Amino acid sequence: MIPYFSWTTIQIGPLTVYVWGIFVALGFIFAAWVAARRAKQLGLEPRVIYDLTFWMIIAGFVGGRLGYVLFYDPETFIYDPVQIFQVWDGGSSVFGGFILATLVGIWFLKKKKVNVLAYADTAVFGLPFGLWIGRLGCFLIHDHPGTVTKFFLGVYYPDGVIRHDHGLYLSLTGLFIALVFLWISRKDRIAGTYIALFTVLYGFVRFFLDFTRVADVRYLGLTPAQYFSIIMFGLGIYLFYKIRKSNN
Repeated sequence: MIPYFSWTTIQIGPLTVYVWGIFVALGFIFAAWVAARRAKQLGLEPRVIYDLTFWMIIAGFVGGRLGYVLFYDPETFIYDPVQIFQVWDGGSSVFGGFILATLVGIWFLKKKKVNVLAYADTAVFGLPFGLWIGRLGCFLIHDHPGTVTKFFLGVYYPDGVIRHDHGLYLSLTGLFIALVFLWISRKDRIAGTYIALFTVLYGFVRFFLDFTRVADVRYLGLTPAQYFSIIMFGLGIYLFYKIRKSNN
C-alpha cells in the first residue's frame, strides 16, 4: 500500500502557490517540449507547436470549467451563476478541456495554413507526457479519492481506509501511454496514428477507472466521463479504420 502524503500549497512570503497548479503548468511545458522535439524530428516547425500549445492551454481551462458546469454540477451554477467564475474553488472536466482544446487547435492550424493532421498528431504525441506530470498534482492533493480497496497501489488515507486514488491512476495511465508512444515511434507512422491510439487507450482506461470514483454525479449508473470515454474510444477505432483504409 502507498502511504498518504499530501502537499497542497507552497508559501513564498505572503504568496500562496498551489501545488496542483505547479504540476499542471509543468505538465503543459513538458508536453509542449516533447511535441516540439518530435516536430523537429519530422521536419515540422516547432514554433507552431509552441503557439498551438498556448491556445490549447487557454481553451483547455475554459472548456474544462464549462464541462464541469454543464455535466457535473449544473444545478449549483443555475442557482448561483457567479460560481462559474470561481475557479479557485475547484471543478474541471478533462473531457470538456479536450473538446474545446481540439476545436481551438483545429481552428489555429487551419489559420496557419499548415498540415492540420500532421501537426495535431505531433501535438498529441506529447499529450500523455503532460498528463503524467499534471496528474501527479491531483495525486498530491488527493482530490479524487476512490472506493475502498486492497489493491497494492491503494493509498492509506488518514481515516485508516485504503482507497483507490484516481489522480495516481491517471498519472500512471499517462506514463503508460507515453511509453507506448516512445516504443512505436521507433518506426515511421502515418499521420493520425497517435491521435487514434491515444483516444482508444485513454478512453478504454478512463471508462473502467471511473467505476472506482465515489464523488462524481452519475447518469444511468455512469459518470459523464464514462460516456465521453465511450465516444472517445469509438472515435479512435474509426480513425484507425480510416488510417488503415488510406494505407491500402
